[in-house]
Amino acid sequence: MSTRWGLCGAGKISHDFSVAMKTLPPRDHQIVAIASRSLERAEDFAKRHGIPRAYGGGYEVLAKDPNIDIVYVGVLHTEHWRVGLMLLEAGKNVLCEKPFAMNSRQVKELVAAAKKNNVFLMEAIWSRCFPVYGEVRRLLAEDALGELKLVKAYFGSPQLHIARSVEKALGGGALLDIGVYCLQFVLMVFNGERPKSIQATGTLLDSGVDETVVVVMRFSRNRMAVCSFSIGARFPNDAVISGTEGSLKIVGPMHCPTRLVLNDKETEHPLPEPSLPLNFTNSTGLRYEADEVRRCLLKGLKESPRMPLADSLLLTEIMDEIRKQVGVVFSQDSQ
Repeated sequence: MSTRWGLCGAGKISHDFSVAMKTLPPRDHQIVAIASRSLERAEDFAKRHGIPRAYGGGYEVLAKDPNIDIVYVGVLHTEHWRVGLMLLEAGKNVLCEKPFAMNSRQVKELVAAAKKNNVFLMEAIWSRCFPVYGEVRRLLAEDALGELKLVKAYFGSPQLHIARSVEKALGGGALLDIGVYCLQFVLMVFNGERPKSIQATGTLLDSGVDETVVVVMRFSRNRMAVCSFSIGARFPNDAVISGTEGSLKIVGPMHCPTRLVLNDKETEHPLPEPSLPLNFTNSTGLRYEADEVRRCLLKGLKESPRMPLADSLLLTEIMDEIRKQVGVVFSQDSQ
């Protein structure tokens, strides 16, 4: 029986998610409903993607639809907490786009609601589900690099022309949009360990959000991590893990990769071609995330071992600390 999906939001990421779904067998996945604040937008989206039901006026209707197994939340991240809580309290399984919420307090409330209502919840860090990331985990488990010493992750994308990237009211800034990918990679490599120290510095836009940030983290056994991310400059967007017996490089884009280099040997994991134009790089890779959710639901799991809720919470706590050091404050921090 197929996993029946409802889409919350008819924006760019929901479009790419729907295109990625077309690369999977319909016997496994079906998008059965789309909800938007605008009925016209929802109906246009449904027509374009062949979705049978379209709802306007908000997202509450998805919570009441008994024919939906899980809701994909693809709205602006300033709305993740409110919409996510509403769905979880209604007993719906939820896959919520990154960042999970605006701060760790909101994330704790989402996790508590999922546990109280005994439903599945996952932050949509799609990177964790890519085959390249699976290879990284396998090689680390085999100690292929020897004793780990340093992890580096860089992500820079010029986005100063995009309102949601630069406006504080829209949750803008490099950290929450793309820095989250660098930080989650470090946490994956170090198995969700809390860093012993975090040092962050950065530059802010006039709007009060971060443009470019550099973060240095120290972990146990003298292991280090360096991350840098920017919405003002283009970076190589790669990640490197260095150990006493070798190095492992994820060739950019590090958040949705198809190429991996172990010392001098490169392997490639190509993606299926999209049936419609995409908004974001390599978005057919969202298929791996959808399959991970289905696997978890079929096993009766309430969270994904690839992106456990503990990792999501620690990730947000680290981002809270980085924002504190850099000087970025959102209205949600005082609510």
